[in-house]
Parts: sequence; structure tokens; C-alpha cells
Amino acid sequence: MQRQSVLRFLAEPGHVNFGGNVHGGAVMKWVDQAGYTCAAAWSGSYCVTVYVGGIHFIHPIRVGNVVELQSEVIRTGTSSMHIMIDIHAGDPKGAERRRCGHCVAVFVALGADGRPRPVPKWVPASEHDRALEGYAERLVELRKAMEDEMHRSLHLEPDPTPDAPAPGQKR
Repeated sequence: MQRQSVLRFLAEPGHVNFGGNVHGGAVMKWVDQAGYTCAAAWSGSYCVTVYVGGIHFIHPIRVGNVVELQSEVIRTGTSSMHIMIDIHAGDPKGAERRRCGHCVAVFVALGADGRPRPVPKWVPASEHDRALEGYAERLVELRKAMEDEMHRSLHLEPDPTPDAPAPGQKR
């Protein structure tokens, strides 16, 4: 099982937005690909994205920059994996990379039948790892509160999906 992965992309002219920087949608696609790579390596199976939250764009990415996405498992549930993704970019002619963004994505491993399957449990090995897992657990609570608020405010019915975890239950 591999807990971390790194993907690199070259920001091309086709990735530019109207402001002359790399379009956020291009970065989000790379985030999904980096998260998938990490989740698949950890679980050994095909995975699907179930949540990407709190994408924080810190600095713009310029055309011609090399973009590096560092992803890491920071929490596992029964079939889910929280993957932290840090985005760095810089001139490919130099070694310096600046942190340009961050997010946490949740992936679920699927079996051959297309249904969620168990993933290997990740156990924090250091104080830093425990802090990352705590961060992921706080994000779970925040997502739940946001979902509850959305249902209350918009008068929506709860998700009828039979596989949906009960409130507070790990996937």
C-alpha cells in the first residue's frame, strides 16, 4: 500500500482563464486525478470521488509553470479514504515551487460489482499523522453540519441512497 503520491503537469496555454492565469477548473481536474491516484494506490481498487471540499486557491498558477500535486491518505473509513492534496507550482527551469492551493477529497473504493468495498485501515504513526487524521475528522463534522443546514434551508429530503452512512457513521 502506498500512502502518498505526486503528479506533475505543465500548465499550458489551453488552461488559461480570462485573467491570464490557469483556470480553476483545470486545477480541480488535476486535484481529482491526483486524489484518485493516491486512493487507488492505497486501496488497490478502482475508486470514485464522493466529495471534494474546501479547495483553497492561495496563489495563481501561470502558464508555463510546472504544477505538482502531492496527495496523501489522512483518514480511512470502511470503504472511504480522505486524501489531502497540496498544490505547488513554479518555473520548470528552477527547483523552487510555491504552495498555490490545498484541499481534501474523499474517495470510495469499489469492487468488481460496483459496490463499495473495504479499504486497508490507515493508522497514524506520528503526532503529525494524528493531527492530520483529526483535521479530516473535523472536516467530516463540518460537512455534516453544512449538509444538515442545506436540507433545513432548502427543505430537502435526506439522501434516500440505501448505502448512505448514518449521521456520524464512517463509510
